Amino acid sequence: MTTEGPISKKNNSSYVAGYRYALAGVAQAVGVDIGTTATPSYQDLSFKVNSGNTRWGKFTTFGILATSDINISGDNAGSLFGGKDGNDLASKIGIVGVNHFKQLTEKSYLSSIIGVNYSKMDQINYATDRATETSYEQEESNVAKTGYNFGTTYNTKINSKAFLKVGLQNEFMGLDLFYRTKRNINDEWTQIWNYDSYTLLSQGFAHLKYSFNDRLTLNAGLHGQYFFLNESKAVEPRLGLKYDLNTKSSLNFGYGLHAQMQPINVYFLQTQNADGTTSYNNEGLDFTKSHHFVVGYDVNPFKDWRIKAELYYQYLYDVPVNTFSSSYSMLNTGASFKTELEDLLTNAGTGQNYGAELTIEKFFSNGYYGLFTSSLYSSKYTGSDGVERNTAFNGQYVYNFLAGREWSIGKTKRNRFSIDFKLTNAGGRAYTPIDLTASQASGREVLNSEAYSGFYDDYLRMDVKLNFTFNSKKRKLSQTLSLDVQNVTNNDNVFSQKYDNQSESIRTTYQLGLFPNVVYKVQF
Repeated sequence: MTTEGPISKKNNSSYVAGYRYALAGVAQAVGVDIGTTATPSYQDLSFKVNSGNTRWGKFTTFGILATSDINISGDNAGSLFGGKDGNDLASKIGIVGVNHFKQLTEKSYLSSIIGVNYSKMDQINYATDRATETSYEQEESNVAKTGYNFGTTYNTKINSKAFLKVGLQNEFMGLDLFYRTKRNINDEWTQIWNYDSYTLLSQGFAHLKYSFNDRLTLNAGLHGQYFFLNESKAVEPRLGLKYDLNTKSSLNFGYGLHAQMQPINVYFLQTQNADGTTSYNNEGLDFTKSHHFVVGYDVNPFKDWRIKAELYYQYLYDVPVNTFSSSYSMLNTGASFKTELEDLLTNAGTGQNYGAELTIEKFFSNGYYGLFTSSLYSSKYTGSDGVERNTAFNGQYVYNFLAGREWSIGKTKRNRFSIDFKLTNAGGRAYTPIDLTASQASGREVLNSEAYSGFYDDYLRMDVKLNFTFNSKKRKLSQTLSLDVQNVTNNDNVFSQKYDNQSESIRTTYQLGLFPNVVYKVQF
């Protein structure tokens, strides 16, 4: 449900709020087959309050609160027990902030933001003891981060050709990390994380836009950041050129050096020494850096139409990898729900991404719109063993097609009926195959030595959404009833694969199947 407040003519103050709740878990609980044993559930609340113009400037308060969880199981009932392996994952996020805008002069203004963000991820992985056919907790992970943010940007128009923007941003990060694991049911827990502390990341930037003439425009910038935990620092130049061939088409070129800190929990992976002390061997990791080049062509062939084509190349270096010879690379982190972080890493890995992208867009007019995006790409990395491999994200291609049509109905034509269509087709993600024979012999999952040598089946999903909107003139009330049919073709898209110790086989978990979702929204 979404609510929107009245707009004041005096200072343009307003508010908007929305709430969503997913029905997938409810549908499965009452026996509706949604084509997956990975049961998703989520809900979120968002709001935005605009003060309008005041003598001190314009203030906007915003926020979003959300929770989600997913159960990944091998049996149709979705239960983790009864001798079945599985995972329980739950997350929470909260963001609350205030933005301040102040017009200083006719040519300059100041924009500042202060806010708090919170995120928490809880995960329990279950395994089955083959001898007793008993499920037990094999891994337990709880990662929480609280960030306090402050940023300010000064914008000024120097003259008719030059525009300057400079800014600062600071994030104070509080961390609460806990992770433990064990291999077998009777083993003692091994503590991987147990850390509660804080650190600070500071960033600054300057951006200059300069028009040489009516056709050639330069965008130049400099970005810097400093990580107080280990004194990592980076200075990153950026450059972009745009040349208008005529009133309908243009060429553009861009280069940027980008630096990114590692996932915050990586720095605090702990090792218990023989004397009982704790070492944080990853604490000194530097930023991962990349050179990024792009060249593009943009044209508006007809009214309300746009075509954009781009070629890009990205070279990554200072990527964390093992100090010994292995296929591990930080570039693959986040490809699965498993905790795949390793200790004693060094910034010696590399990677490269390159590809071509095409976008064809029909802007909404005359009651309809359309959008086609496509990408052909390659994503590779090199670990400490010197071998170049697919990254976990190397699907090699993806395309999306979106289209919609809207009709005004009724005598007053205030009411509307619309239909929206979306089709996504992508190459299957790369993954490391499971060595079934070795897994059966050891009683636990053993991966093939050829990392990311396999590919899941291609991803295909088509969604159709029907909307009816009724607008009440007297009450200034708008009601929308929608039927959102997801994965219309009921395609089996792979979510993950895991070794099932009880059946001694490889179990495949699929994503959401055919699922009709009903949404009711009110605006007033």
